[in-house]
Amino acid sequence: MTLQDQYNRWKESTLKKSLEKFKERKERFETSSGIELPRLALPSQPDSVSDASTYAEKLGFPGEYPFTRGVQPTMYRSRFWTMRQYAGFATAEETNKRYRYLLANGQTGLSVAFDLPTQIGYDADDPIAQGEVGKVGVSISSVHDMAQLFDQIPLEKVSTSMTINAPAGILLAMYIAVAKKQGADMMALRGTIQNDILKEYVARGTYIFPPAPSMRLITDIFQFCAKEVPNWNTISISGYHIREAGSTAAQEVAFTLANGIAYVEAALRAGLSVDDFAGQLSFFFNAHNNFLEEVAKFRAARRLWAKIMRERFKAQKPSSWQLRFHTQTAGSTLTAQQPENNVVRVTVQALSAVLGGTQSLHTNSMDEALWLPTEKSVRVALRTQQILAHESGVADSVDPLAGSYLIEYLTDEIERRAEEYIAKIDEMGGALQAIEKGFMQNEIQNAAYAAQQAIERKEQIVVGVNEFQVDEELTLERLKVDPAIELGQRERLKKLRETRDQRLVEKLLGKLKSAASGEENLMPLFIECVENDVTLGEICGALRGVWGEYVAEGF
Repeated sequence: MTLQDQYNRWKESTLKKSLEKFKERKERFETSSGIELPRLALPSQPDSVSDASTYAEKLGFPGEYPFTRGVQPTMYRSRFWTMRQYAGFATAEETNKRYRYLLANGQTGLSVAFDLPTQIGYDADDPIAQGEVGKVGVSISSVHDMAQLFDQIPLEKVSTSMTINAPAGILLAMYIAVAKKQGADMMALRGTIQNDILKEYVARGTYIFPPAPSMRLITDIFQFCAKEVPNWNTISISGYHIREAGSTAAQEVAFTLANGIAYVEAALRAGLSVDDFAGQLSFFFNAHNNFLEEVAKFRAARRLWAKIMRERFKAQKPSSWQLRFHTQTAGSTLTAQQPENNVVRVTVQALSAVLGGTQSLHTNSMDEALWLPTEKSVRVALRTQQILAHESGVADSVDPLAGSYLIEYLTDEIERRAEEYIAKIDEMGGALQAIEKGFMQNEIQNAAYAAQQAIERKEQIVVGVNEFQVDEELTLERLKVDPAIELGQRERLKKLRETRDQRLVEKLLGKLKSAASGEENLMPLFIECVENDVTLGEICGALRGVWGEYVAEGF
């Protein structure tokens, strides 16, 4: 079959079905000079049918296996990526104001940052939370906090991403409880919980429980959402933090997909069918500074995951083969020196994510190396995405860099290196065993050390840090979190404990401990608990009593 034959088949099948569902934004896409842009640029007619076959195997067509050119047939010609800004600080009330500000300024999805006590399962009035409440995210201890967080925001209409891992099921239960109270249709809820505990053991550290019960919580969420909240992404398998810890682009792809393999295997062992949950898996990648490598990285990850799901796990549905991902620009590249330069860094990184085919994007604010971002800096970060979408023209044709000799070389090379890492991890028994042996951690540490050496030797220039320095006085506005918010959170919890049905709380906690010792799905019980004012810390405390806590070993 010639390339033209393949294109005609794609146009009459995959593309036609997509256009019936999602019309394109314009009748005609053209450059500022009036040159019409093709929906999909193709190479000149290959010399032979075998050349066309190679094209189909390596690149294919958007919306079709191996998805190198994108998971949707028309990509951004029909719908732009979801524009998110990761936000959360102080109280739910304060963060709610920021969310409504962002939505009013054109943001199309919410992304929740939780404070450290929430991330590791402690209430705001726990002694261990002292001094950390509301500092790096919003403080959520009860379903009432969650209700305040989304006050006047219709959850049925807004896509919400929550960066939460160890207690992800509990925060999702609170979100569902709030949505139910709003009268939302559970089938219409859209969003993502990060829920990726393996990368916490590797690169981030906000774990609570040992690996076995942690994996059980994850598969419980898979099973529950497949039936009850089918449009929810049950996990965001994260390479972002792996890259922030110092990995290379190839390592980011390899370790992220290896973790993804482990989650699929855990779900299969729990008795789930691969095609019942694979379509709700999503990924989260970093957009770093090396522009062309980053574009190639996203394309390589998409192709490799499609191959893994179809060949290793024998998934049958095309939706099970798709790697859908959110991207965040690289926090580790932001500099405190000359912070305005970060606007340029973020723009380059965001452009790589768009040209790499992301489904969702968060752009960091210029001042994040210094403090929590202000409204003005967040607005500039959001406007960066909007300028790319509406002014640059890069969203008007699908996978515009495909066919570049260098892009295709880098795509192939990143895929090859990632496959080699995954083979090594398979030999060790899988991602969990590789983590327990310290393999991933050591590889990341070595890469981070090599990168730092390159900066110190000035082999890698960081503008404003090791070259092009200036004497400067920072004049940026600063966002401060009032220490009084911690006292306010404690007071609200005190009133909650005084007015709720304590006997029912104790009964539910006993029921939870019994269920945690058995095998039943815990998600319905989490929802029942939070709806009856059991707090996050109390639920996690009950689970700690049954499962214990994970303590990392030195390597």
